[in-house]
Amino acid sequence: MDMLLKKLSLIVGLLINSLNALAETETFNTPIEIEPLAVIAPRLQSSTLLSANTLHSIDRDELEQKIPRNLPEALAQIPGVTVQKTANGQGSPFIRGFTGYRTLVLIDGVRYNNSVYRDGPNEYFSLIDVSNLEAIELLSGPASSLYGSDAIGGTINLQTKQPSFLNEAESQFFTHGSESLRYATAEHSFISRTELEFGQGQHWGLIGGFTRKNFGDIDAANIGRLEHTGYDEYAVDIRFDLILSQQWDLTLAHQNLNQDNVWRTHSTLFSKPFSGSKTGTDLLRLKDQQRQLSYVKLTGYDLNTFIDQATLTVSHQRWEEDGDRIRATGKRIDDFFDSNMIGIDLQLESTINHIALTYGFDYYLDKVDSGRIDYLADGSIDQLRIQGPVGDNAEYGVFGGYIQAKFALTDRLSVNLGTRYSYIDADIGRFEDPDTNMPASFQQDWDNLSSAIKASYNLTDNGSTSIWLGISQSFRAPNIADLSRFGSSRSNETEIAATNLSPEKFLTYETGFKFRQSDLQFEGTYYYTQIKNFIASTPTGNITAGGLIEVSKQNSADGYIHGVEFDLNYQWNSNLSTHADITWLEGRLTRDDFINSFTEITEPFSRIMPITAHIGLEWKSDDKTTWLGTNLTMAAKANKLSEGDKNDTQRIPPDGTPSYQLLNIYSGWQASSNLLLTLQLNNVFDKAYRSHGSGSNEPGRNLILGMKASF
Repeated sequence: MDMLLKKLSLIVGLLINSLNALAETETFNTPIEIEPLAVIAPRLQSSTLLSANTLHSIDRDELEQKIPRNLPEALAQIPGVTVQKTANGQGSPFIRGFTGYRTLVLIDGVRYNNSVYRDGPNEYFSLIDVSNLEAIELLSGPASSLYGSDAIGGTINLQTKQPSFLNEAESQFFTHGSESLRYATAEHSFISRTELEFGQGQHWGLIGGFTRKNFGDIDAANIGRLEHTGYDEYAVDIRFDLILSQQWDLTLAHQNLNQDNVWRTHSTLFSKPFSGSKTGTDLLRLKDQQRQLSYVKLTGYDLNTFIDQATLTVSHQRWEEDGDRIRATGKRIDDFFDSNMIGIDLQLESTINHIALTYGFDYYLDKVDSGRIDYLADGSIDQLRIQGPVGDNAEYGVFGGYIQAKFALTDRLSVNLGTRYSYIDADIGRFEDPDTNMPASFQQDWDNLSSAIKASYNLTDNGSTSIWLGISQSFRAPNIADLSRFGSSRSNETEIAATNLSPEKFLTYETGFKFRQSDLQFEGTYYYTQIKNFIASTPTGNITAGGLIEVSKQNSADGYIHGVEFDLNYQWNSNLSTHADITWLEGRLTRDDFINSFTEITEPFSRIMPITAHIGLEWKSDDKTTWLGTNLTMAAKANKLSEGDKNDTQRIPPDGTPSYQLLNIYSGWQASSNLLLTLQLNNVFDKAYRSHGSGSNEPGRNLILGMKASF
C-alpha cells in the first residue's frame, strides 16, 4: 500500500505539472473536441474527419434490424475484425491480429477485462448480452495511453440501453415496454427479450430487461447435425438514471448473465472433422458461466471555471466459471474459479486556452479463488488439487493515471497527445510449483509509462479530405492466468505456471486518410506494430503421462504485425446504398527453436486473419419503413500457420482453414411505430465453412425471423 501511495503521489504531481505546462502553451484559437474515455465515439460523429483514429460504430437501429445472435457475431462485419469460435457459445474477436487479453472491452466505460483472461481466443466476449446494448463502438489499434494494459489490438466500448426520460415531456410520467423474438432454423435457436421502462420526463427513468436464449444443435452444411453444440442462456439487466440538479446526474446499473452447459465439442468424440481436422477423445467437456456487473456513476457538468465535466464511477464485477471434463479413460476433472473485481474511476474534462483535456485515474482490484478435484473412472476422488485453472487466493491490482490533450496548431492541423502511468501488482496465494508439485506463492509488481502522439491535417478548404498519422506505445502486464495457469491449453497441450514474466511492449505506427462528401465516404488505414517480449505458451520439453505436450508462458518472441484496411460507403440515391471493405494483415514472431538449441524460428502470428472482404447493397423505401439488403463475405484460405496452429489439429485443418464465400440476405418492415418485422436468409448457398481457428462449423442455410412489438 505504501508503494501504491508513492506511485499515486508521483502521478498526481505529473498531472499537475503537465496541466501547468499546457496552460502556458500558445495554440491556435480553435477549440477541438476530444474523444472521452467513457464513451469513445459520440462526440466524434460530428467531425470524424478530423479524428486521428480508425473508429467504427454500430447503433441501436442496426442491432434491432440485424439481430445478431451474440456480441462476437455483431462485430464480424467490421473491417479488421474476424471472429473465432472455439464453441457455439464461445466467441472471440480478433482485432488487427490480436484477441483475448490483447483487446480491451469497456461497458459504459467500466473495465470488463479481468485478471483470469486467457491467452488467445476465449469465451468471455459471449458473456455480454447484445440485446441490452444501445451501441457498440470500436477504436481500432493501440490505446494504452488512454486505457492501460490490454488495449493493443483495439478497444470496444459497449453502451447499454438507457431510459428515454429525456425525450419525454417535463414531469410527465411515462411507461414503455417491448417484446422481441428471434427464431433461427439452422441454429434451432429461440431468443426472447422482454423490456420495460418507466419514469418521469426530464427527471428520472428506469429500464429493465430479461433475455432468454435456447440454442439447439447446429445443422452445418455437408456435415449435418453437430451434436452438443446447443446450450441455454439467460440475462437480466436494470438501469436507473436520475437528474439530481442542473449540474449533477446519477446512474445505477446492474446486469447478470448465466450460461448453462456450453460444450467445447471440438475436444470430444462428438466433434465432426472438417477438411482433415481431427476428432477429439473426451467423453464430456463443458462449462457453466455466470457474470454480474454493478456500478454507480456520478457525473457533474460545468462545476467551475476549470472543470467542464467530472465523472466518478464505482463498480463491482463477479465472474464464476465451473468446468466439467471427462477424459477418454473415464477420469474426470471438476474445476472452477471465482473472480471479484472492484473498480473506481475518476475522469475529468477541462479546456485551457482552447486545449481540450481529459485526465484522471482508475484503479481495479481483482480477487480470485479457484479449485480443482480429479476423479477416477469409478467416481472416487483421485486428487484434491492445489489450484484450479488459475492460482488460488490471488489478488491483482491495476492502477493508472492519465492525461490527454487535444488542440489545433492551425486551422487545418490538430494534434492529440496522451500519456498514462500504470502500476500493476500481482499476488498469488497458492499455486502448484511446476518443479516440486507443492504449494507455492508469488508476488510481483510492474509499472509502465505509455504515451501517444497523433495528428490530423485537413487537405481541403471545404473539409472533405484529411490525412492523419500516429505513434503509440502500448503494453500488457502478465496477469493471473499467465503466471499460474494450470490445465489444458490447445488440442494436445497442458499448461503449467510461469512466474518469471515481464510485460509485453508494443510500438505502433499508423497513418490513414479520410474522404467525405455528401454521397461518398472512403477511408484507408495502414498500421505497423513492433512487438517485444511477447508472452506465448512455450513447450518445456516434457511430455505428460497422458501424452500431452507440457507448455508454460514465456517472453519467448519478438516480431511485428502490419496491415491495411479500406472502407467505402456510397449512397447511389435516396433509396440505394452500397458498402465495401477489405482487410489484409500479416504478422511474424521470432523465437528460440524448442528442439534445436542456439537457433531461432520465424513463423506466422497464430491464427492470423486471412484476406477478408465484405460487399453490401441495401435498398430502403422513401419513408424508410421497408428495407432489403444483401452482404457478401469473402475470406481467403488461412494457411499461414504457426507451430501451435499446426498442432491444434482439432480446430485447424492440416493445410489451413479453407476459403469461403458467404452470402446473406436481410429485410425488414416497420409495420407501425409499435411493430418491427425482420426476415433474414444467411448462408444462401448452404456452404460448409468455419472461421479460422474455430472448433466447429457454422450453420448451413439459416432462416432467421425477428419481431419486436412495443408500446
